[in-house]
Formats: sequence, structure tokens, C-alpha cells
Amino acid sequence: MRRLSIIGGGHVGRVFGRLWADTVFDVHDVLARSLPSARQAVAFIGAGNAADGYAALRAADIYMLSVGDDQIEPACAALAASVPLQGAIVFHCSGALASDRLQAARAAGAQVASVHPIRSFADPSSVAAAFHGTFCGIEGDAAAIAVLEPALLAIGARPVAIDAAAKTVYHAAAVFASNYLTTVLDAALRAYQAAGIPEPVARELAQPLASETLANVFRLGAAPALSGPIARGDMATVARQQQAVMAWDGPTGELYQALVAPTVALAHRKHNS
Repeated sequence: MRRLSIIGGGHVGRVFGRLWADTVFDVHDVLARSLPSARQAVAFIGAGNAADGYAALRAADIYMLSVGDDQIEPACAALAASVPLQGAIVFHCSGALASDRLQAARAAGAQVASVHPIRSFADPSSVAAAFHGTFCGIEGDAAAIAVLEPALLAIGARPVAIDAAAKTVYHAAAVFASNYLTTVLDAALRAYQAAGIPEPVARELAQPLASETLANVFRLGAAPALSGPIARGDMATVARQQQAVMAWDGPTGELYQALVAPTVALAHRKHNS
């Protein structure tokens, strides 16, 4: 098996290490912010050697940088200065940055890539136990992808090729689907409360609307799932709502207005598809 060394002993590195250890790759060295942290990662993975600094790293076939985005380039440069990378594979796990941040490794003769698992890693033990079916956005050099894609398939992942040039937009998709969705739902809950409905009841009112809408979007697509005044062409109602929401809460009124034009465009797609 190819030897895998892990730079960064955080949740993502630990999960990949545990899943790949002894079946797909030979987990070689694990380097973290401190030696105790590296030892904890090795214990979680169940394989590997805790390295005390870059100078302690041994040559490997594959290096995974599971570090924070702001540490990818410094970690890559330190790695390239410490071990021979000619013919090796170096990849990072960032969702927001592309593999072009690994230029130091490429200049040293490595093939580079990025692998971004699309899920929350708050509880690494649970993620490792239920990783099967996890989508992973992948991009990079063909030789690196040729090794990493089968390795992902072997642990039940679902690799999805992405355009490196659009990596930031790709990551923004997750923000729209999760973070900004939460913000919009918060506006709905606060609007119900402004109408005199207690917060727990507001959540009960919003849940079936939100749940059915999400189900329709993922079953039919966004345009066919659109309903409401804009989908009906009732712009007079939209104007009254905009005025009322702005009078109630300025920032929420601005959010409402910002969503009108994209929703009009979505309604146009609905009626012209």
C-alpha cells in the first residue's frame, strides 16, 4: 500500500486517516500543532507515528494537508523544504481554496489536488462511522486524481469533479444551502413573532412550509418548486409586504428586497421551462 502522511491532526485528518488506515493506505506519520495532539490523532486513527515537527517526517507517497485555509501554503512550503516530493501526491481538504495553493509542492515535483468532504465534522467518531455516501469535491492534477478517486470510492465516498477556477463559488454554494438558509428562516421566525406569535409556535408554523419546500426543491428542482406571490405574478402583494417589512425592521426589509429580483428570475424560469 502507498504510504500516507497527515499534516494536521484535526477532525478531517483523523476521519480520513481512520477510514484509509490499513485498507487503502499505510498511515505513516501524523504531524499536528503539538506532539500530544499528534499522539491523540494517532490514537483515533489507530495507526501511524506521531511526528514532532517537519524534520521528523519520513518520506511518504501521499501527503494530506488537513489544516486551516490560512495554513495551507505555509504548511506546503514547510513540507517541501523537509521531505523529497518528487513523484509524491500532495492534497489539501479545503472547500474554499483550489489545489493551486500547493505550488511549493508542485515545484518540488509533486502532483497536487484538493479533496473536500461535504459534511460537518463536529463529531469525528460519528462521521467516521457513517461516512458512506459522503460527497467529496475533487480537483487537481490527473495523476493525483487517478489515485485519490479510487481511494475515496473504497471508503464509500462519492467523488464529484469540480472546476478549480470556480472553487470559491463552489464553496459559496454550501453557504447558500446552509448558512444563508438559516438566516432566511430566522427572518421568517422573527416576522411571525412580530405578528404576535410566540417563538416556539412560530417554529411549528414555519416547519411544514420549510420542510415541504425543501422536499419539493430536491424532488422537482428549484424553479418548479417555487410558489407564492411572485410565482403568481402578484407584485402588488410583494410591494405591500416589502413596505410592511421595511417599516417593521430595516435590515430584514433590505433582505426581503434583495430576494425579489432573483425570485422574479426564478419565476421566469418556472413559466418558460
